[in-house]
Amino acid sequence: MKQRRIFQDQILCRAGLRQVVLVTLAVLAGLLAAAAPASAQKTELKVGVVLFLSGPASGPFGIPAQQGSQVIIDAINAGTLPAPYNKKGIAGVTITPVFIDEAGGTAKQVEEYRNLVQRQGVDFVLGYISSGDCLAVAPIGEEMKTLTILADCGTPRIFEDADYHYVFRTRPHATMDNVSAARYLLDLKPDTKTYAGINQNYAWGQDSWNDFNASMKALRPEAKSVSEQFPKLFAGEFSSEISALLLAKPDLVHSSFWDGDFESFVFQSTARGLDKRTLFVFTAGEPYMFRMGKSIPDGSIIGARGPYGVYAHPTPLNTWFRSEYQKRFDTPPIYAAYVYAQAFLAVKLAYEKAAAGGKWPSQDEVISKLEHLEFEAIGSNVKMALGKGHQAVSEAAVGRFKWDEGKQAATLVDVKYYPPECATPPEGAKSVDWIAGGMPGAKCK
Repeated sequence: MKQRRIFQDQILCRAGLRQVVLVTLAVLAGLLAAAAPASAQKTELKVGVVLFLSGPASGPFGIPAQQGSQVIIDAINAGTLPAPYNKKGIAGVTITPVFIDEAGGTAKQVEEYRNLVQRQGVDFVLGYISSGDCLAVAPIGEEMKTLTILADCGTPRIFEDADYHYVFRTRPHATMDNVSAARYLLDLKPDTKTYAGINQNYAWGQDSWNDFNASMKALRPEAKSVSEQFPKLFAGEFSSEISALLLAKPDLVHSSFWDGDFESFVFQSTARGLDKRTLFVFTAGEPYMFRMGKSIPDGSIIGARGPYGVYAHPTPLNTWFRSEYQKRFDTPPIYAAYVYAQAFLAVKLAYEKAAAGGKWPSQDEVISKLEHLEFEAIGSNVKMALGKGHQAVSEAAVGRFKWDEGKQAATLVDVKYYPPECATPPEGAKSVDWIAGGMPGAKCK
């Protein structure tokens, strides 16, 4: 009986000791988990990157955007970016890109977006060059509750016509391009009497012309629009539109053309002497400077949709980016490369702010850090100031094209910068209403 009791006591003692050991191990595990970096809970950040890899928009936009993305992704993964982005990975986690071709139209892009989320299992989607594609996928991102970073498209309708929780745009919208172009033009030629426009017949072209036209009416009501041309997107042939512009004889022609349409229009219009009779205002012309060289008429007003490419300020980050891009691809980076890289920097900052406590953040925690984020981009500063903190603003830059015959190089002269408060409507205001109302509250240096 006594031996049985001793045996039972030994069993109870061992059980108690085992319980103590288990509790101790659990506590230690908890402490280790708390002390472990966020990356210990995540091994890969899978990103759907959407841009034009085929078709007429691939050469001037899609390929540079992919190259800019790859430069910044490789540097983030290696931890070789200049400060403040020099921590390895995103909160220590490696980025794995899944590149998707944006060619094919809006219906295809909606399908591709769903595939990225449902089949590829991406953590977020970043991209879109076409305004039509941005308008199509933004509601899908909201429906699928997936973080979506619009890297390039310009239409202001995204956040002026809707509210989004999961969707952000990390570059300014196109109102800035056209207001700053109008201001620059009238600084250059204050006595302008007539003007015309040729823009692609979809959201981007329509919005760009509406903003420029309204800006001209607000800033110089004496000037008159004498021709408005809206050819089909990717039309490639503009003989009738050029004839109409020659007949109208405007002092200037505004165009937001991009992709192959830009190149075709320049070659066709200069062949017919339109450049000798009018001044061209190309609000998205910077990507073509190094592709077309002296084929672009001297004196043309050129925009880069922000302080990108040749307009980027010489910061350490910009010096590194231009050098790395040039070394890898033997050509300078254009604005498409800049804005895709810029989008990755914004996401990196937001994730790392959300992961500061050591735990891998939830999507909503990342979103909360992206909202109203202010950050140093590549050669400029960016504020997520509009669209309830989902739409970026930055300064605008405009200059004039000049071919340097001695250096055989494309250059810009007479460059001016416009602060966001000068060329962008304030929070809550629609671009078209703000411009039509005389741009109240605009602050221009």
